[in-house]
Amino acid sequence: MLQLSFMVIIGILTLVVALCCGRYDLTVRQVFYALSAPPWLGHPGNIADIVVWDARLPRIAAAILVGAALGCAGNTYQAVFRNPLVSPDLMGVLSGSAFGAALLIVLGMPLALVQSGAFMGGLVAVGVGLMVASLLPEGGLLTLLLGGLIANAVFTALLSLVKYLADPLDQLPAVIDWLLGSLASSHWSQLALLAPPVVVLLALLIWKSPLLDVLTLSDDEAQSLGIPVKRTRWFFILLATLLSSLTISMAGIIGWVGLLVPHIARLLIGAEHRHTMPLCALLGAIGMILADTVARSISSGEVPLGIITELVGALAFIIVLQRVQGSWR
Repeated sequence: MLQLSFMVIIGILTLVVALCCGRYDLTVRQVFYALSAPPWLGHPGNIADIVVWDARLPRIAAAILVGAALGCAGNTYQAVFRNPLVSPDLMGVLSGSAFGAALLIVLGMPLALVQSGAFMGGLVAVGVGLMVASLLPEGGLLTLLLGGLIANAVFTALLSLVKYLADPLDQLPAVIDWLLGSLASSHWSQLALLAPPVVVLLALLIWKSPLLDVLTLSDDEAQSLGIPVKRTRWFFILLATLLSSLTISMAGIIGWVGLLVPHIARLLIGAEHRHTMPLCALLGAIGMILADTVARSISSGEVPLGIITELVGALAFIIVLQRVQGSWR
């Protein structure tokens, strides 16, 4: 479609800008020359090659994955729960991931284990939420929402306990720094491990996205169309949760992307999910590339990525709400 093609062009231009901008500025010619001479071909590397291949490309690749995953996860949650104000942290994945990472930071574990702890913490939190929902009287979406709220409260309390027990001179700053979000630690070895599952989950969400149109109907209407509502809903919750946990393990806590991007996609292309899902991936990737470029360029020290997304996302959401205030009544 025209909108998707236009966003692809915008994405390519954004990629070029991100490769050029930073504390060490490069020209477009330097960037294209560096891209045409990858280091594995044995070309002698100069400063521009090192900046492009070792510093910026891994971060941009991670930003694309994180932004696309958060955009699609947010779109999925909003469809499954039939609520435009739902974001990927609804089921406790954010607080669970934060607790898992903070606990391992306090225990002195290396970065790779901290990232694994964030991923597992998110999954455990969602598992707790679903277990609580299964213990409540059958109430469909309401029990899932209550289970998620309870899990979020429990793991937020556990995170506060870990922060209270952390060494205020060494461990607590490291926990706070991780919670604010950053792509500074992105490198090719990390991407080789995390990119394949993110890409597979994104492809699966985009492929199955037409089913989300059915889930936005009432349960009785969806069942009359032959859709196993409960199983399909849990399937999408699992996919979105896995994606959210993977992004948190890569970049820390990144807010507003999963909430804001689906609204912009619906504003541009309508509410049909086979169209909005790929557009959410594109918009999330573009937004995350721009936010990371600003975070590493506006000062001599790097501004936490989460601060940029919180500030810009909150302001942008006000504008979006003014445009779509009556469309979800």
